[in-house]
Amino acid sequence: MFIVANLLNAIAVLLHYVLTIYMWIVIARAVISWVNPDPYNPIVRFLHSATDPVFDRLRRNLPLFFGGFDFSPIIVLLAIIFLENFVVATLQQIAMRLQLP
Repeated sequence: MFIVANLLNAIAVLLHYVLTIYMWIVIARAVISWVNPDPYNPIVRFLHSATDPVFDRLRRNLPLFFGGFDFSPIIVLLAIIFLENFVVATLQQIAMRLQLP
């Protein structure tokens, strides 16, 4: 049973790192939106290509643009925090319980 526990723990750790990296990408995208970035800069293009699919889906389904302020990065950050606190923590607790005799 310890193999399944180790697998779940590894998935939880991997998911934690992926969510943390994506959180920083979303934050960087929000920060560069406050200035006038060069659209041909490779970093700006990467940030747009990494976040636009998620932001566009949110913008289509929810009216998150009020008075010139876009709330979609905030919603994505809240979703990442939820996934960290619920999914990752649940996987780690299941793995811990499977390791107990």
